[in-house]
Amino acid sequence: MLKFDTETLRILDVSYHGADIIRRRMENMAALAPQPGECILDLGCGQGLMTEELARAVGPTGEVIGVDPSPDMRSQAQVRCAGYPNVRILDGGAGDIPTGDRVIDGAVSLQVFEYLQDIPAALADLHGKMRQGGRLAIGDMQWQTLSWSSDDPERMTRMQLAWERHVAEPGVPAMLPAALEKAGFQLVELRPVPFAACSLRPDGLAFMLMHLMRAYAIQNDLMPAQDADAWFAEQERRAAAGTFFFSLTHFIAIAFKR
Repeated sequence: MLKFDTETLRILDVSYHGADIIRRRMENMAALAPQPGECILDLGCGQGLMTEELARAVGPTGEVIGVDPSPDMRSQAQVRCAGYPNVRILDGGAGDIPTGDRVIDGAVSLQVFEYLQDIPAALADLHGKMRQGGRLAIGDMQWQTLSWSSDDPERMTRMQLAWERHVAEPGVPAMLPAALEKAGFQLVELRPVPFAACSLRPDGLAFMLMHLMRAYAIQNDLMPAQDADAWFAEQERRAAAGTFFFSLTHFIAIAFKR
């Protein structure tokens, strides 16, 4: 687990509204291609940032169902989407989606599947709730694509391996094609969304990950605080010296229900 202090929460909020995370969100929106009048599921809606975008896309004749297991996240999503009568924010998660008898036209999931213990069960649940021909867009990081320049490659490897432990499955995109096929979906595309940075922007993905990774490694006794702090400081030095480099690829699996 990762506990968020006030400063980390502030950094997360800045990042969620930064260019990298907005781009990731909009790429998933584009992959789903919601249409006016449709019923769309936002699985793991979090603060409701994409839920709000979906509500505008489907319009007043459509409906968006945002589902999240976290009361704090649902509360923020409800506040954000309060002006949209076509939005419902519900308690639930993958494998137990509370849509009732409502048949959904499409579903989007952004960085949710990598935290799931039972991906086949989640896909089976989505398949059962979706109309024939319904669209699915699942976006997750392929964490093994993380490339991060360092003067201490051994320490960087230890940090990356420590961070991979924060997810249940660090290679979701690689396993999704076969899992989708088995669940009754037809994969249309596995779309890469690469991120690369040679500077350390305060609203960027790399800056956010630096704070999260250091905190996670220390809080879970996966790396001595001295080593984690040294790793963090090195990246700040490299950024100041103009030698910073970071890259990571997000993938979106786009599929239809057969």
